[in-house]
Amino acid sequence: MLRNASAQILKQLVRHRTTDASLILERSINRVQLLGRVGQDPVMRQVEGRNPVTIFSMATNEMWQSGEGEPTSTGDVSQKTTWHRISVFKPGLRDVAYQYVKKGYVPYLFWIRKLDYGEYTDKNNVRRQATTIIADNIVFLSENLRDQ
Repeated sequence: MLRNASAQILKQLVRHRTTDASLILERSINRVQLLGRVGQDPVMRQVEGRNPVTIFSMATNEMWQSGEGEPTSTGDVSQKTTWHRISVFKPGLRDVAYQYVKKGYVPYLFWIRKLDYGEYTDKNNVRRQATTIIADNIVFLSENLRDQ
């Protein structure tokens, strides 16, 4: 069974040749899964001539103990919080996210479409880089539904 699953994955990652011998297309994956807390209530924005988007932030935490890996680890516990910008463009889902995602919730973001890297100019005319996670699906954990 493991061999069959490995073969399927390998088939998805192999190169595909086009009729142009100089052009090789390669399949790749750009997906993310996150489990964290929502840092702010979502906002819905619309740029003229474009579809609306729901945006919210999400925090994920990483914890470690100094001296980890040693048999008698007695070090201090450290924590790092990473903030992620989540954008929901998908019609229907953006409305659900805007209505039901709330600060402090723990949505499990599942089958997120992609990471998107871009640049923008801030109000002080400084060019900045931004990473946005484009969500295609959001699964709410049951602890959030008890609050409704």
